Amino acid sequence: MMNKNNWLAVLLSVTLSLCATTMMVQMKFPDPPPTAVERAVPDPIVVSDDVAELRLMAGLTALEGQGVTVEMDDSVNSAKAGENPNLYVIHDDDVLRVINELRAAGAEAIAINGQRLIETSEIRCAGPTLSVNNVRSAAPFIISAIGDKAALENSIKMRGGVEQTLKVWGIKIEVKAADDIYIPPFKGNRSYKYAQPTAEKIVGREK
Repeated sequence: MMNKNNWLAVLLSVTLSLCATTMMVQMKFPDPPPTAVERAVPDPIVVSDDVAELRLMAGLTALEGQGVTVEMDDSVNSAKAGENPNLYVIHDDDVLRVINELRAAGAEAIAINGQRLIETSEIRCAGPTLSVNNVRSAAPFIISAIGDKAALENSIKMRGGVEQTLKVWGIKIEVKAADDIYIPPFKGNRSYKYAQPTAEKIVGREK
């Protein structure tokens, strides 16, 4: 009859033999490489980050940061005899001039009266109102823009710029810089009926 020490020796020998056998099997039959399907499955974390970035670029995410607000309102002055009264009210081209200056100064996101501007947004007069994303609103118009607040403010207030020009007719335009400008997400509908993805081509003067 084996004593306790002999039993321990036998148990240890069997355990070592099993470990050696397992290692030999793993070396002889390693795990198969991932299949094409397995390799094609993306990392869910990476996919989530990509979707968030795409939503951000598409204007579907609310944003906040430093920037400016530009408030525009019709003139309180009355047209003089022989003058065009339309010079004393805000038109779509007046708002577009402000938008273009802000974009040229590096604005990263812009909204007009709470309507987020995206690549398909229209800015046009609709009677006495302004239509943005097919939503009409009347003056005053508050334009919110996120970006370098000093650069954005200077783009509107520069000498000979849009502010100085509009004030000639008494149009009210007030620029305020802040560190907590809020831009809402785009909430309209968009679809591509005629535009289809294609390979990149050389166009224009690059030919």
